[in-house]
Amino acid sequence: MLDEIRNVAKGWVGKVLLALIAIPFALFGIDSYLSSAGSNVTVAKVGGNDISMQEYDNALKNMRNRLQSEGKFEQSQLESPEVKSLVLNQLINRQLLSDELKRAKYAISDEQLATYVVGMPEFQKDGKFSQEIYDQTLAQNQLTPTKFEAGMRADLLAQQAQDGIAKLGFISNARADDIFKLTNQKRVVTVAEIKTKDFMSQVNIDAAQVKAYYDKHKDKLIEPEKVKVEYVTLAPVDFMRSIQVDDAEVQKFYDDNADKFHGSEQRRASHILIGFGVNATSEQKQQAKQKAETILAEIKRNPKSFEALAIKESQDPGSAVKGGDLGSFARGAMVKPFEDAAFSLKVNEVSNLVESEFGYHVIKVTEITGQNSDFNSLKPQIKGDLMFQKAQEEFAKQVETFSNLVYEQSGSLQPAAKAFGGEVQKSDWLSRDTGAKFFKNNEKIMNLIFSSEVLKDRRNTEAVEVSPNNLISARVVEYKPAAPKNFDEVKAGIEALLKLEAASKLALDKGEAALKNLREGKEAAGIEWISEVTVDRRNAQGLTDLAMSQVFKTNVANLPAYSGLADNKQGYLLVKVIKVDVATLADDEAKKVAKAALNVALASEYLAAYKQSLREKSKVTVNEKLLLSEAVK
Repeated sequence: MLDEIRNVAKGWVGKVLLALIAIPFALFGIDSYLSSAGSNVTVAKVGGNDISMQEYDNALKNMRNRLQSEGKFEQSQLESPEVKSLVLNQLINRQLLSDELKRAKYAISDEQLATYVVGMPEFQKDGKFSQEIYDQTLAQNQLTPTKFEAGMRADLLAQQAQDGIAKLGFISNARADDIFKLTNQKRVVTVAEIKTKDFMSQVNIDAAQVKAYYDKHKDKLIEPEKVKVEYVTLAPVDFMRSIQVDDAEVQKFYDDNADKFHGSEQRRASHILIGFGVNATSEQKQQAKQKAETILAEIKRNPKSFEALAIKESQDPGSAVKGGDLGSFARGAMVKPFEDAAFSLKVNEVSNLVESEFGYHVIKVTEITGQNSDFNSLKPQIKGDLMFQKAQEEFAKQVETFSNLVYEQSGSLQPAAKAFGGEVQKSDWLSRDTGAKFFKNNEKIMNLIFSSEVLKDRRNTEAVEVSPNNLISARVVEYKPAAPKNFDEVKAGIEALLKLEAASKLALDKGEAALKNLREGKEAAGIEWISEVTVDRRNAQGLTDLAMSQVFKTNVANLPAYSGLADNKQGYLLVKVIKVDVATLADDEAKKVAKAALNVALASEYLAAYKQSLREKSKVTVNEKLLLSEAVK
């Protein structure tokens, strides 16, 4: 039993659970992760269990931190409803699975858990479990053994349940062969487009049609509510004018970071490598060193012998055939000992022995290009960077003061502007959408502006970070409620829409008539086919996604086969399948690989269906109002 658990959990636990335990558990949280949950406010109910707002906030914060650390999302995306929904659904699924495990009485005994933990490679030293490494790893991640082992038990239980479901996703050899043939099938095709735009000139829309459309849809042609706001900002640049950086500070920074200021200089070098291998003994290293010293002595006696000795003796096959030449490189391209030596030599100068992780090198610099950046040329840049760094530090100190000012003096933004030497700025009319774009694609600030407290009471919003290190507080100056658009505003747009609909109808009629004729073996007048192409599901050969989808939906029982697809905006697409080539599996190994991939895909579908079934048979309610208010915070 334990072996099965180990096999199932090895990859998942090793990568997700431990990731050297840096990321909280995805399916079942350790109690330390949620121990700060102090709020009893419920964001969702799953059966008889509550998911608290604090638990949701903690999970959301963790998700954002992870995505930001990986550089995958911008700030505005991290605030999006999609991310929030994903986090909440993960918490709901976690609780559903926990309930199911209890109901089905899944269990991992203390002995099984201990055996698994003792065998984890992360805690091994010299092939044995190390209590010292175990204690250090847990301490570094602020986990007690009880908390860690509880999380391990929960995750192994969850994986045990999911593995049982995944194994239901079995596919027979015959079915795997059929699917492989279908998914790798090639079709020789051609397509023709009957474009809506080609019919636009044939359409006439009169004023009565436009007015009738307006009267019918007037309640949907609404100008959204809008505001004019005034706002004040706080950013590091606001503190730049008061920041001072003297020459001594600039010089010290340059000296402390000299290795970063190497400019465009590059070295071209050759080397002779005498390696000593991985995990070499002291005796092996000594033997390699003696050989390298012999080669170096020969080069010193006859410098012209370097290239010939490199070809004969160097154990770097890539450069040996070129007389040891490594080409040109800048700093950071080579291992540190090699780099330090190469950048300390003059042209045609040969180094003493240089030891690196690869072995012993004899290095000869053959060319120097580019320039080092000296202090005087870098001084303005370094001074500017130091000033901005200090401005950021000052900004961080003043964030709370700024936030308090706009809150405590909520009837005006002038006190905050005066305190920080800024000015109150004004906007033009802004809707929710245009306002979000105006404030750096930030929806949160617009949600606050349209909240009752700010909109009706004309109070300042709280200070919002609309982008990194950029705070804004706003207040409403004028408000315009939503109202139907007048006829003159929309008549041009309505006329264009009606023309498009009429032209689309003409294209559809022509397309369907052409398809009918083609299927009856008749000519289809006015149809222009593209050159034939051979496509499969991975190689579209220039066809659009829409065309590819229709190509493989076409019934090919009788060839040539025809099908058609209407696209209300673009027109009508005709597809002709001329020939079908069925793929075959060349050997048993290819069959195994294809079947394994299909089993993985099928197992994933079974797991998704399993989680959905848990949700359908359990009562899940979400406090939508609370989530909405959270989005406004």
